[in-house]
Amino acid sequence: MSITTLLIWIVVGAVAGLLADYLIKGVKLGLVAAIIVGMVGALLGGFLLTQVLKISLGANIIGDILTSLIGAVIILLVYRFIKK
Repeated sequence: MSITTLLIWIVVGAVAGLLADYLIKGVKLGLVAAIIVGMVGALLGGFLLTQVLKISLGANIIGDILTSLIGAVIILLVYRFIKK
């Protein structure tokens, strides 16, 4: 994995994690947690969309962010449900 690829993962993870944190009320993430949630959300969203639903949001940065956002929102909803 190159440095550029890692930086793109971090940026996409940060954007998706922060957006998910904004959308899901009751969960307040810091920047590092948002990056982690966004990166794990990318894996979850990618699996769910491509393997389960058989759809793709495109092979560009917007598609990557939307895929990560979907996964991050699912993670935060599950976290909020467990937390209560």
